[in-house]
Amino acid sequence: MIYLKTEDEIALLRESNQIVAKTLAEVGKYIQPGVTTKYLDQIGEDFIRSCGAVPSFLNYNGYPASLCLSINDVVVHGIPSVKTVLREGDILSVDCGAYKNGFHGDSTYTFRVGEVDEKVVNLLRTTKESLYLGIEQAIDGNRLGDIGNAVQTHCQKRGYSVVREMVGHGVGRHLHEEPEVCNYGKRGSGVLLKAGMVIAIEPMINMGSRHIVIENDGWTTRTMDRKPSAHFEHTVVVRKGKAEILSSFDYVQEVLGDRFI
Repeated sequence: MIYLKTEDEIALLRESNQIVAKTLAEVGKYIQPGVTTKYLDQIGEDFIRSCGAVPSFLNYNGYPASLCLSINDVVVHGIPSVKTVLREGDILSVDCGAYKNGFHGDSTYTFRVGEVDEKVVNLLRTTKESLYLGIEQAIDGNRLGDIGNAVQTHCQKRGYSVVREMVGHGVGRHLHEEPEVCNYGKRGSGVLLKAGMVIAIEPMINMGSRHIVIENDGWTTRTMDRKPSAHFEHTVVVRKGKAEILSSFDYVQEVLGDRFI
């Protein structure tokens, strides 16, 4: 079942997503070599709670943390740990969810840790560009395949690969709702998009092969060839003419300044 949201519900979704956007920026202030991912997770959880929300991810299907913090070849669902220390040249995707007033927010930004190889920076830049190209297709009357095709075409033209097993999703009273939003597809195919649908579009793009493996912890998902992967995500409302982005990278940009990709 795909639920179309009312304007009142969208206003609540916008509030939750703005909390997520501000949390990403708050965590971003502390991303530097020598910091543990557990420390960043605590910063994220404390900030979410200070906004009157609760972390969407904490204990979700047994997930043990408030943020997913994925370094380098970890595509998604990296579990924060006191043993995991950021190093110069790493990239770190921070995936955050917040729940308030009955609705979830969900967004991801991939940060650079210190000075990062330019080839990896280009992967990040291309992945983020593909997110916005996908969002451009999230309009009433289009189909889900139009979103996936826009992401896939942009990234593959630049020699990158698209993760197939992990996808975007509907967002609302539940963190993951229908429909699934693939980052690949054929134009004009898939579910018809209707005004009022709220979806998370989240390209997960690999420098090497698209294939992934899940570690024994049941969460940590890596690239099979151990090459870097980037991840960017916005929650958006399907509208007539132009999608509305409920989350934001503006706060991250304020923190990063000229290091903003």
